[in-house]
Amino acid sequence: MGSTVPLPAGTTLGKSFEYGIDINVGTLAAKVWQPFRRISGFQPSPTPTTQDAQTYDDLGAANVDVTGWSISHAFNAQVNRSVTTGLYLPEVEAVLARTNPDAKGESAVIEARWYHKPESGAANPNDAGQGFFTVATTRQNSGPNGEIEVLSVTLTGKGTYDKIANPFAGWAVTTPSISSVSAASPAVNPAGTGKQITITGTNLTGATAVTVKAIAVTSFAVISSTTIVAVLPTDTAGTVPVVVTTPAGVSAAVNYTRAA
Repeated sequence: MGSTVPLPAGTTLGKSFEYGIDINVGTLAAKVWQPFRRISGFQPSPTPTTQDAQTYDDLGAANVDVTGWSISHAFNAQVNRSVTTGLYLPEVEAVLARTNPDAKGESAVIEARWYHKPESGAANPNDAGQGFFTVATTRQNSGPNGEIEVLSVTLTGKGTYDKIANPFAGWAVTTPSISSVSAASPAVNPAGTGKQITITGTNLTGATAVTVKAIAVTSFAVISSTTIVAVLPTDTAGTVPVVVTTPAGVSAAVNYTRAA
């Protein structure tokens, strides 16, 4: 008879990489959750706030009460950038913006959510949270040998944090991509007024937001996984970036030249 205590049937051993963290690259009113890509070493650290509750009845022993909880996160991220614009991925740009010398008060705060992200099977519905953080970053791999660019990120919690429903939708869900933006056909765009656009791409199913020059589109329809028709928000004529958000992430911006 073996000495190993059996585990319940249907269980599996967790793995170190089974976590994800998203950064809100939108606003508080219109959240745009961007998964932080190419991370490692993710370390959440819940920390209690305590108050001394010792009385004579404790006979000299310590007695403290927990009056609140905060949380901090630390992780590393490989730094990818666009060879066209030179900009880093949106989530990297977002955390770096909170470390600029003019980032003070609320402009130095970022919103993040984190969650269990299993390789297989169901995600833990109780292992997910969301809160606000200040940011510190340190550049890693600074030697002369051409190592991969890595940023060490520390998120320090501001106030308490919330438990949320686990947002992980599965590994098969992929980031949306836009291939083109054009004026909608006359059938849905009478007289070619330019008030509606057709967005063509991949992985557009379940789109939760469309923005044009960072202005939220209030009316859009997901026709298929490759097509969205959207009503342009009021704005001036010119070249504007169009971005689609789905539960899997945020697309790269594609420019469209619009009428007023």
